[in-house]
This record gives sequence, C-alpha cells and structure tokens, in this order.
Amino acid sequence: MAQSWTIEELADALRGHGDEFAVEAVGGDEPVLHVVMREHGDLAVFLSAAGDQIVVSTLLWPVDEQQDADAFNRFVLKAQKVVPLSNFAITEVDGRDYYELVGELAAQSPIEMIVLELRVLADNAISAADDLRTAFAA
Repeated sequence: MAQSWTIEELADALRGHGDEFAVEAVGGDEPVLHVVMREHGDLAVFLSAAGDQIVVSTLLWPVDEQQDADAFNRFVLKAQKVVPLSNFAITEVDGRDYYELVGELAAQSPIEMIVLELRVLADNAISAADDLRTAFAA
C-alpha cells in the first residue's frame, strides 16, 4: 500500500507543477496548504491531509449574502449533481458563515489525482458562483 502524503511532501509536489499553483504552508495545530489556482483567476483553495484522507476546499460567498438562503440550501442538497465530485458545506470564518465547496481523496492518491481534484474543485467553484448564485439572485 502506498504511503500517505505529508503536507510538506504535497507542497513540494504541487510546486513541481510549474506555475499552475502558488503554494504556501499555513501553520497551526494541523498544517494546511494555501494553494492559489493561477489558471482559475487566483482562486484560493485550502488543502489538508490527515489520517486516511486529503481534503481540498474553497470558500464561495457569505451565507447572509445569499438571497433566499433556505431555498438555495434545499436546492443544493436535493441537486448535489450540479457540482460533480464536490460537496457544498457551510463553514464559519471569523464569526460569519460561508458557503464552501469541498472535495476529498484518499491520502495515498497519486499527485496526478490530487492535481485533478484541485482543478475540478476550482472549475466547480467558478460554475457555482456564476450559475447557481445568479439563479437564486432573481
């Protein structure tokens, strides 16, 4: 069985992908990588590796700015297929709730799969911001 990635190994591997990513380690109890997706409008994605999984996530927009948040939440939960391979969540940042898009992989995934997950998450976040949020703004 392949060995699980460490944050340091993931940072080095992502930096080895040319200029596609800017990667910075963020300290704390559990280290996280802040990955800037240069080919996706400098979208900020966060990557953590713990136990058996790698989690990638990006903040979308504040929940309190979503028109008819209850209807939006019901739609997203019923139609999760609108963002394949990613899941919506709500997370609190500095006392404010934000919509978040999350993807998960096995901790032993090859770097090519991790890069693909980062790209898919970024594409899905842009689509969600462009299509879903707009659909509920009317």
